[in-house]
Amino acid sequence: MPQKFAFTTAAMAAALEETTVSYEDLADIERDFDDAETDIIRKQVLLTVPLYSRRSKTISQIPNFWPLVLEQAPPDIDQYIQPSDSALLLSSLQNLSVSHFEIDSEDGSRGDPRSVSIRFEFAENEYFEDTVLEKKFWYRRSRDGWAGLVSEPVPIKWKKDRDLTGGLLDMVVKAWEADRSSAKSTGSGAVKPKGGLSPEQKALKKKIENTGMGGLSFFAWFGFIGRQVSAEESAAATALERQKRAQREARKNSKRKSMERSRSSTPSSDGEEEEAAGEGSDDDVGMSLEIFPDGDDLAVAFTEDLWPGAIKYFTQAQEQDALSDADFESDDDEDEDLHEPADDSEDEDERPAKKKQRSE
Repeated sequence: MPQKFAFTTAAMAAALEETTVSYEDLADIERDFDDAETDIIRKQVLLTVPLYSRRSKTISQIPNFWPLVLEQAPPDIDQYIQPSDSALLLSSLQNLSVSHFEIDSEDGSRGDPRSVSIRFEFAENEYFEDTVLEKKFWYRRSRDGWAGLVSEPVPIKWKKDRDLTGGLLDMVVKAWEADRSSAKSTGSGAVKPKGGLSPEQKALKKKIENTGMGGLSFFAWFGFIGRQVSAEESAAATALERQKRAQREARKNSKRKSMERSRSSTPSSDGEEEEAAGEGSDDDVGMSLEIFPDGDDLAVAFTEDLWPGAIKYFTQAQEQDALSDADFESDDDEDEDLHEPADDSEDEDERPAKKKQRSE
């Protein structure tokens, strides 16, 4: 049997000590891959804009296109759509679109292609007055090295007694607006006392604690916020990261010219650990007030799966309907056969097998 080795951190550090490779080299390669992937996404988005425009014009002539697509939504989306949500979406959704708004501008090369806007257009319905619900997600980077999607809550004008979120979305919007107003009145650099919550946030937290969050409406997704990373912090964090990479590259080049120096096998923090210290408290508070913690994952599922694969899912819906019709016709034929005398001369093995009825 092949011998198994347990590669501990110490073992890996010892292995690196015998080479000219450092942890910084490996981290830089990962960051370069991330940069390349971002460029690929940007080019793909720009190349497919005319194709999506052509598709939109074509499918606009197909009744109930998007409701049928949602009927075949992948599990990453379908798991969040409750029966009451489905009734609304299937009866009233007229259009769905995704745009990479930061690169749709004239100077799109400077925007991040991972920032997306997901737009839903509705016919008049019994649940809310809005005809358009649009949620934006910004790709941001924080000072502690985290990177991902953040958003702002989108209010919905619910009709009386028709709020599918049970008031949670309205409370998120109120807490958000109160927080923004407080920040403006005290200055953009103001910092809340540790653990301090506004009255609106306290009310929201109590509501969340007293509400069973399982089976929450899909429309609670419009209340997703994520980590509160501003555009200014993201720009500063990105600039700092580039500066550190340049410094690491300079050090690496210097070490290559001075091979007699021993290379350290311990990863350099470059001050990142010091910067990250103490920054988790606000994020912990924010996540405790989150009514849809997987909101960024759902946005990615819409952007990378449902939106580009809409025609595929529509075709699946048509095939599903065709199969259902075939099963129905098969059942009718079998009912008729029950009233006809059986032909015992026919070999049992040659008779066609009965189709199994699909469960609805």
